[in-house]
Amino acid sequence: MAPSHVLKCCQKVLAWVPVAFIALVVAWSYYAYVVELCVFTISSTAEKVVYLVVFHLSFVMFVWSYWKTIFTSPASPSNEFCLSKADKEQYEKEERPESQQEILRRAAKDLPIYTTTASRAIRYCDRCQLIKPDRCHHCSACDICVLKMDHHCPWVNNCVGFSNYKFFLLFLMYSLLYCLFVAATVLQYFIKFWTLCHRKAAESCPKNELPHTHAKFHVLFLFFVAAMFFISILSLFSYHCWLVGKNRSTIETFRAPTFRNGPDKNGFSLGCSKNLREVFGDEKKYWLLPIFTSLGDGCNFPTRLVIMDPEQLTVSSQSEPAKSSGGSQSFPTRPLSESQNRLLASDSQWVESGPEEENVKSGAKKHIIVSLES
Repeated sequence: MAPSHVLKCCQKVLAWVPVAFIALVVAWSYYAYVVELCVFTISSTAEKVVYLVVFHLSFVMFVWSYWKTIFTSPASPSNEFCLSKADKEQYEKEERPESQQEILRRAAKDLPIYTTTASRAIRYCDRCQLIKPDRCHHCSACDICVLKMDHHCPWVNNCVGFSNYKFFLLFLMYSLLYCLFVAATVLQYFIKFWTLCHRKAAESCPKNELPHTHAKFHVLFLFFVAAMFFISILSLFSYHCWLVGKNRSTIETFRAPTFRNGPDKNGFSLGCSKNLREVFGDEKKYWLLPIFTSLGDGCNFPTRLVIMDPEQLTVSSQSEPAKSSGGSQSFPTRPLSESQNRLLASDSQWVESGPEEENVKSGAKKHIIVSLES
């Protein structure tokens, strides 16, 4: 027991090594740029002031978003997704998967869940003992179920999911701008130093060359580090921008969520504009600030729901090939609430009528998902 506890403590400590490395690089870059470049190297006062103002602005936004990404706890499912004590005991006693699935279906009938496993089973986490909401996955590193989990990032020692995905995107964007600004403003002094290094006689150097040896060293490595990080972050940021436009997570890109009609990578896509609003919120003035403004609660996600008549449902089910495991799968009948589904408020696909609403409330109608390509 003791060795296992010590091992876990060591793993937790080692998990902070990448974060400590980034913190040291950022601290050194601050010293190299502010002290060695702006104070000791640049002679023009106006140039110093402009560089320092822009640098500190990008530095503050970069550190702020990085801090929020690291220390924002991953969001977990609410208690309504946990099994009751009676259902949990019954589930643990059952040995047959069919019986266990029947218990889970009964518990999930009133939950806003529209996705299943590839085998059409209710997504259940044995570790956390709860029914997984849509887009929720268990993180082995954090040992919890994370809402809208994207991935576990070692560079922030945290899970990137619903609660901090916006912060993660801003962290990538501001780190990209930070590296670009540093590399662009250091470039001219880097060239002067590089030219100076290839001269045999120091007497032939112009008077406006870099005056200090330490400054030359810092400027050289500052440019290389900024350029290297810029290139590496650019590809990652571009990839996540593409994911936001498609309303997908990294996990969903490699394993598409399974709906009633089968796997569909675009099952949650509402169009590029609405997908963007789902992550950054409705108020554009907060988009560039690392403040939580994402829409929804992380458990329910807008989908295009269509209310169908029982006759239409029967005809459509007869026209589709019968599936042994999918035919008996019951899907929840509760739609998203108005506040959670406001992204679809202007869509003509959201059909509502008086008589149909009454039938829905009485249980005579069924809501199913129609996955549309964005």
